[in-house]
Formats: sequence, structure tokens, C-alpha cells
Amino acid sequence: MIISGYLASILIGISLGLIGGGGSILTVPVLVYLFSLDAVLATTYSLFIVGSTSVAGSVSYFLKGLVNLKMAVFFGLPSIVAVLLTRRFILPAIPSHILTLGGFTLTRSILLMLLFAVLMILASWSMIKKDGRKASVSANRSPVALAGLQGTITGLITGLIGAGGGFLIIPALVNILKLPMKTAVGTSLFIIALNSLTGFFFSLGHQRVQWPFLLTITAIATGGILIGSLLAAKIDGRKLKPAFGWFVLVMGLYIIAKETLLK
Repeated sequence: MIISGYLASILIGISLGLIGGGGSILTVPVLVYLFSLDAVLATTYSLFIVGSTSVAGSVSYFLKGLVNLKMAVFFGLPSIVAVLLTRRFILPAIPSHILTLGGFTLTRSILLMLLFAVLMILASWSMIKKDGRKASVSANRSPVALAGLQGTITGLITGLIGAGGGFLIIPALVNILKLPMKTAVGTSLFIIALNSLTGFFFSLGHQRVQWPFLLTITAIATGGILIGSLLAAKIDGRKLKPAFGWFVLVMGLYIIAKETLLK
């Protein structure tokens, strides 16, 4: 299982480099099921892995001028605040044992994995569906205010389950703030890096980190980004995105089954 975990860590980076997202959605399941980490600790590790790989992925976008710092502030500040509040108050407030129904006991770890599975299913839908009409912005609502609301939701998700939330950020930047797609991807990576690394370092006082293990996984995932970026020049990531979406959907359904039916 350890070798499988390292191989899967490469796929985390490759998917980010090849299709611009999806890697973070694999991180927590890899840490929980292949490296046998507790779900809460896995979310903390995921924040560092996702944040670090996003930094590596955003460098080329910075050099090309494809990161909109103004929009990153409008979206990112509410998101960072939500991450900090979630890691400080919401996550610690969830009891270790929540309820028992018959022979099934809902623990905090199971709840987090179920929430993660739901996120995977939602993310898979965004990857599988064909591009349709862009979401319209109501004349009575400010795009900046909507971006702030979306940023808050993304920060809540990032802080709670350690996912970057790129599948929420990119549509918001494109449809609400009207950024070009490449700029949206670069800005999204920048926001994810800020959110994730802020949440991780804020969590350091609450959990003990095995740095050699964490840095090894991060280095492997970062190497995967470089591989994915090279493949992206030869393979159309948009064609692979639906197939990856179906894979994420199956994984999400598997997690739900494993945590509820296969105990």
C-alpha cells in the first residue's frame, strides 16, 4: 500500500499539471486509504501538499503575467478568513463520536470522509459536464460581493476537508469576475496556495507533523506537476478532463460505500 501511495502521489501532481485541477481531490483519500492516516491529520497534511504544489504550478503563470492580484484579493481574503475560522472553531467543535444508529457509529473521521466524498461527486460533475451557458450575474448584485461569498464558501471547504476547491474558484473567476480562462487558472492556483498554506501553518500548534514523510509526498506531487505540464503540451487536457471526472465520481461513491456499508 505504501508503494501505491507514492505512485498515487505522482498522479496528484500530474492531474494538476495536465488538466489544471483535480489533484487536491485525490490527496485526502490517498493519505487515508493508502497511508492509513487519521482523516483529521490527513486534511492538515493535504493543506500543505495542495498549497505547495499550487505554488509550484503558479510560478509559470506569474512569469507570464497570468495572475490577477486584484481579483485574488477580492476572492482570497474572505477565503483565508473562512479557512482560519474553520480550522480554529468549526473543526475542533466536531465531537469524536457524533451518533450511533444501530450498528453504525458516525465518528468525526467518517463524517469528514463522507463530506469529502460529496465534494468529489460535485467536482466530478463539473469535470464531466460539457460547457454550457455562463452563469449570469444579477444586476442587483455586485460581482465583487458574489466573489467574496464564493471565496468564503471555498475557504470553509478548504479549512474543513483540506481540498483546494479549484472547481469552485475557476468558474467564479470566469463567470462572475469575467477573467480569461488562463488568467483564472493562474489566479486560482495563487488563491489555493494562500488558502491551503495559511490553513496548514495555523494548524501546526494542534497536530504533530511528520516532516520527512510530508515533504517526500509533496516533492513527489510537485514532480508530478512538472510531468503533467510537459504532457499538457502534447495532450489536450480538456479531452482527458471528463475521463478523470468519471474516475473521481467512482472514487467518491466508493468512499461513501466504504465508510457506511463496508465497515
